[in-house]
Amino acid sequence: MYQFFVEPSQISEKSILINGADVNHIKNVLRLRVGENISISDGQGETFYCIIDLISDNTIVANIIDRRKSSKELKTKIFLFQGLPKKDKFELIIQKAVELGVYEIIPVITARTIVKLDDKKELKKSNRWDSIAESAAKQAGRDIIPKVKAPMKYKEALEYARSLEKNIIPYEMATNVMHSKQVISNMQCSSVGVFIGPEGGFEEGEVKMAVDNNIVPITLGKRILRTETAGITVMSLLMFSIEED
Repeated sequence: MYQFFVEPSQISEKSILINGADVNHIKNVLRLRVGENISISDGQGETFYCIIDLISDNTIVANIIDRRKSSKELKTKIFLFQGLPKKDKFELIIQKAVELGVYEIIPVITARTIVKLDDKKELKKSNRWDSIAESAAKQAGRDIIPKVKAPMKYKEALEYARSLEKNIIPYEMATNVMHSKQVISNMQCSSVGVFIGPEGGFEEGEVKMAVDNNIVPITLGKRILRTETAGITVMSLLMFSIEED
């Protein structure tokens, strides 16, 4: 069943109004017709199972046949603090992290970040990132669209992470795989932050700053992983550890 997202203001007691780009997508790409079933989320954890009732040039009306609270979201909210890599890599990270259950993605500017953003570029990229997150959420059948925050400096990201219950930082110099496995398997908490370095990884001083802020270093094994591989790997491990029936 195809999944769509609307604002809560578009939802009434018995029906939901769809407008914007999704109208063209439903009509001309998916070629759905009146009487077909679709799933609609309010982006806040409630999903509505609907039947298309009306299709016009600019709007679609879907009648609600059932509604349920979120059953697809992880109990632990995962915040991915991703050292900002080059464009294509970050877009892949957004897509896969959303598929794997991330709650929020925070691009982080670290000492070894190569990408430079001015205000105009940042706005353009932000819109692009949001679009990728929404598309991935639809594809994965998510009940929410994870947020992609504006880029933060490393110190700002450390401060932001203080509100989370747990935080980890994969680091190539970390050792003790068994300890790292125990850390990953003990993530039944309200929220966890994951810090991933950009191309070139974190500087030693940045890792020390993380440890000073109670962020736990872990190892992902003896091989050096690319930044996009590291984030996807940690997200996969956490999803499997946290997932419930």
